[in-house]
Amino acid sequence: RGEVKKAVNRGPDMPPSCQQESSGGPFVQALQVPALMMRDLLDLLMPTLKGNEAAQLDWLGYYMIGTGIAAFLILMFLSEAKYGRYAVGISSLWGFPMNAKVAWVVQECPNLVLGFSNLALTRRECIKSTPNQVLMALFMVHYLNRTLAYPLMMRGSKPTPFLVFLLAFLFCLFNGHLQMRYLAYVHPYDPSWFADPRFLLGVGTFFLGLFINLDSDRILRDLRKPGESGYKVPKGGAFRLVSGANFFGEMVEWSGFAVAQWSVPGAAFASFTFLNLSPRGWHHHQWYKARFKDYPAARRA
Repeated sequence: RGEVKKAVNRGPDMPPSCQQESSGGPFVQALQVPALMMRDLLDLLMPTLKGNEAAQLDWLGYYMIGTGIAAFLILMFLSEAKYGRYAVGISSLWGFPMNAKVAWVVQECPNLVLGFSNLALTRRECIKSTPNQVLMALFMVHYLNRTLAYPLMMRGSKPTPFLVFLLAFLFCLFNGHLQMRYLAYVHPYDPSWFADPRFLLGVGTFFLGLFINLDSDRILRDLRKPGESGYKVPKGGAFRLVSGANFFGEMVEWSGFAVAQWSVPGAAFASFTFLNLSPRGWHHHQWYKARFKDYPAARRA
């Protein structure tokens, strides 16, 4: 008499040890649905790699780098990202304006939804690996702050055009699945990776970037009193060196994450972050210099 296990069939190329078991109560099974839907979507988009999730995620990472390069060229040489200070008087083609706080929460929430969903489907080898645990915790802690805490503390933010919101939502949808699927299911790290210099350097760099990012957000927030909406020159912290200190912090953060992860998905995330945010930092730098005649000359973009 054999014990019958209900498993999600991933095709003939997937070894039995890597099959997912459909377990848990109704809540857990409902939580698993978003990750399973994203998995099926990738099967649909990459039919030749159906059932080979490791290859699918690598290719998704390559696509992310390609779209990041395209975004960099557009944002650097054709048009700024039309939100915040650059959203004044824009074309109706950018869509209807959304409340900035609502748009931010909704566009960032796929990271948390797919994070918890992939955790509900995690492989035993992944959830028991200390490096996997650390990397998943870093990702989730960042997006708990960005999705729930950061928007509530925003002051005087201008409406977000729908197209900007939609593009951000799609990025978070695919990247949230890419990072957490890789860490929660596809790639269990050997315990020895926890003591590897790359892992230690990467985690340390992540926390440095996180500190710069949070401190820069605080400095920007404190520039405005409740009810104010104007712009002032930020001072202190990493703003002593660069105009886009908050962007710089996030670049450092995900670069460290990529080194600690040492994978295509991690490298894709760090690359896209740089390619997407560096043009905005440069535009901010030019904007400050044009409007504040006493803007610090030594400060870089």
